[in-house]
Order: sequence, then structure tokens, then C-alpha cells
Amino acid sequence: MTTTPTTERRARRERDARRRQRGFTFVDAIKPLVNTLPLTEVLSPEGVDKIHRASMRLLKEIGVLIVDYPRAAETFRRHGAIVEERSDGQLVKIDEDTLLHFVRQAPASFVQRARNPAKDVPIGGRHTVFAPVYGPPFVLDLDRGRRQATIEDFRNFVRLTYMSEHLHHDGGTLCEPNDVDVKERHLDMLLAHITLSDKAFMGSVTHKENARDTVMMAEIVFGAEAIRERPAVLSLINASSPLRFDDRMFGALEVYAQAKQALLITPFLIAGAMSPVSMAATLAQQNAEALFGICYAQMLNPGTPCIYGSFLANIDLKSGAPCFGTPEGNLALYAGAQMARHYNLPYRSGGNFTASRIPDAQAGYESASTFVTTVQAGVNFVLHAAGWLEGGLIAGYEKFVLDLEMCGMMAKFVQGIGLDEEDFAWDAYAEVGPGSHFLGSQHTMRHYETAFYQHGVFNMDNYEKWESEGAEDAYKRANAVWKRMLQEYQPPVLDEGVKEALLEFAEKRRAEIRAGRLARE
Repeated sequence: MTTTPTTERRARRERDARRRQRGFTFVDAIKPLVNTLPLTEVLSPEGVDKIHRASMRLLKEIGVLIVDYPRAAETFRRHGAIVEERSDGQLVKIDEDTLLHFVRQAPASFVQRARNPAKDVPIGGRHTVFAPVYGPPFVLDLDRGRRQATIEDFRNFVRLTYMSEHLHHDGGTLCEPNDVDVKERHLDMLLAHITLSDKAFMGSVTHKENARDTVMMAEIVFGAEAIRERPAVLSLINASSPLRFDDRMFGALEVYAQAKQALLITPFLIAGAMSPVSMAATLAQQNAEALFGICYAQMLNPGTPCIYGSFLANIDLKSGAPCFGTPEGNLALYAGAQMARHYNLPYRSGGNFTASRIPDAQAGYESASTFVTTVQAGVNFVLHAAGWLEGGLIAGYEKFVLDLEMCGMMAKFVQGIGLDEEDFAWDAYAEVGPGSHFLGSQHTMRHYETAFYQHGVFNMDNYEKWESEGAEDAYKRANAVWKRMLQEYQPPVLDEGVKEALLEFAEKRRAEIRAGRLARE
């Protein structure tokens, strides 16, 4: 089969039109990435052991401070740790044998339930799960600029995540809805996750009562026994680095562990501020904090699914601002993955990080630098895979869409190079022969849709064509994509009885919270 230049141009125009019309595709089922590539490692076995031994020394000699939650310190004391009373809390020191006895009880992998069983997510092993941005108080879009996030913005990001084939998980606090009282906004966020999407979601950790509400709402949806057999909630527990956990985090951890819901134990480290400037010390501290939290969860309920977490950037020592996509941060990301594998635990890290305020060249370079490293390291759970701006202060609508492009490319990347007989295309050589081209060959037609990654927002046209069609940059194209996605959104089916029970529970809790606030006033 041969083609003329005119035929080729027509085929390309038709293909490009289909891509522009499609953007990003909604799918009824998700398939988390299986990373077939060799993992990048920056530590030798001796290096892993040095960091392990340093972290064990930190836990035994320096200790971890528990603030305003003496019951956690008492749990450690009952299991053999040394607890020292201080004016600012209890300092817990624990030896290696005791710590590892409990850490080893955490499973190497687990599956989190989703409301749609076709969207259950395996976490651990060679799987990689992408989840959106978490926690920004602001949102940004091309039309309205930077502003405080609202509950409608939160719902929009849930809808966009649900519509995104390249995001496997709903995430949690996609942005902070500032127009809802802080004491009850977790109810609105949970309702949005459960009613507007059917993907797996994260729980509230701002207070142990919020964690309890999360568990009860998950029980309404899935059943109390079912979620204890296999978790339906994953929740982020941060250390207040350096070497400190507070009542808010450990209180929420306790509620989730007792219900055997999955926990993401993550030290929050900005090297040079919350840890020393050297990466060796920072990695040892991160290791100590993560293992300490995982140990506590296992003391409370052995077998509780836990993810070894890492949020690690470095500070700009001139300005004090956090930096992303740096060589030091990327090296630490690789090393953190090795440490998690050393303890046979799933690993969380990375994302499409940037300090930039808008999705400009800086945002692209910083995000790509971190995100490629994330995949090469073998990260199992990737929070902040889409939407992150200004060091996590902004959830960006256009940035969300641009990051989806990176997620899609990485989904193709981790498949590696196929080496089957079909991949060597012998029939194409026989059909085309020397001196011609393969564009119209039968082999090309068979693999037309799958041979190469199909871009959803990036534009591959030449300058003249791009200019004649309006000279839109990626920012403007992404603006059109997220608007189209929201226009096409249709909520997933939810049993009416379950929905009524959720709404009734949320209204009851909202009334209790408001009554409690009035009584205190």
C-alpha cells in the first residue's frame, strides 16, 4: 500500500482533529501502572545499611517527641520503649529490635477498595498509582487568576479526577474549601469524593473525630466488616519534623489503625530547615520518622496497611523558599525508594512539583524533573501527580491538565520496549521494502492507535499551522480541555439508599459540630 503526500497530510489532519476533540478520555475501569523497567538506585547495599544504622541511632539516642498525646507514648512504653517526660511532651526512645518487630508486621502490599470494584487500586510491588494534588488553600485558572479555593472548586477537581484516565486514585484534600467552616468541611469533601466519583479516596486527618467520621461514612458505603477485610480509606499522617508527632496526627492514626484502614506515614522535610542540609542526615531522619509512625500503627493493630512516605525538598539558603526538581531532592527520592524496599514496604513520594506560580517553563522543567525521577525510582503511590503549583499553595486547573499529559506519557514509558515477533515487524519490511516508508503499511495500521503515546493537550503541528489556527500556547489549550471535561462530566451511579444514609449522617454530624461550637461560645 502506498500513499501520496496529499493523503498523508489528510490523514494527519484527521488524526490531529480526533486528538483535539478527545483531549483526555474517560474510562469505566482503571489500570494502575506496572513498572517493567529496571529501577534506578543511587545507594549501594552498604549505603542502605549506613542510613538504616544512623536512623536506628537517632531513634535510640535522640528519640521522637510526642506532643499532647500521652496515650501514644504510653503505648510505646507498654511495648518496651523508654519514655522521658518533658515540659513539651513525651520523648520516646526505641531500640532497633523492638521497632523492627512491629514494622515487619505491616504488609508488603495491599489493595484499596474503590466504590467501583473495577477501580480498586493495588499498592506495592511494581505498581504505580497516580493521585492528584493535596492540600492547597488557593486555586488558579487562566480566566480568574489566583484566589481562595471554594467547595465548588473542590467538587470540580473531584470531577476532573474522575474523568481522568491517567489518575487512578481520587486523592484527598484536593484543595481547602475556605467557604465552609473548617470544623465541618471534611463532611462536604467526603461527600464529594463518594458521590461525584467512584475511585478510591483518602480520609480526613485534621482531627481524630474527623477520622472517625471518615470511617463511619466508609462503613455506610462498603460495610463495616468489608473495610476491615480490605481497606476502603487511605489517610496521610505527617510527622511534624524534625522528630515530632502531635495529637492531631497520632489521634487520626489511632482511629484508622483500629479500623485497619491504610495509612500513609510521611515525614514532611525541607532539608536545611526541618532536617540538616546533608542528604545522608536527612534520609536517616526521614527513615526514623517514617518507621516510628509505622511501628505505632502496628502496635495498635498488627497488619494495618502502611505506606512508607517521603515528602522531601530542600530550602533555598538565600531566600528560605522551598525548591523542587533539584538534584539533591531527586537523589533523595531514589534513595528513599531503596529504603522502603529494604523494609519491604510500599513507597510514596514524588509528583509534578514546582515552585512556580503559573504553569510556565519553570513549572514544566521542575515538574518533569521530579516526575521522571518518581517513575524511575519505582514509587508505588504518587500524591500530587496533577495540579500542584507554588510549592503546594495552589491547585491549578490548567496545570492539572498539563500534568495529565505527563501521567499519560509515563504510563507508556513504564511498559518498556516490546520484543515479541510482532514488534520486529517482519511483514512490514516484506510489504514496504527498501527505500520507501511505513506510514501506510498493514503493520502500521494494526498498531495505529497504540504504537505511540497519543497526546491529549500538547501540540505537534508545525509553526505555520499552529499560527494559522490561533497560535494557542499550552496554557490556553489546557484551559479549553478542563472546561470541556467539566461540561461532559456525568456522575457515577450511586445507590439511592446509600446516598440518603450518607447525607443523613453528614447532616447529623454537622448539627452536632455546630451545637458543640455554640456550647463553647
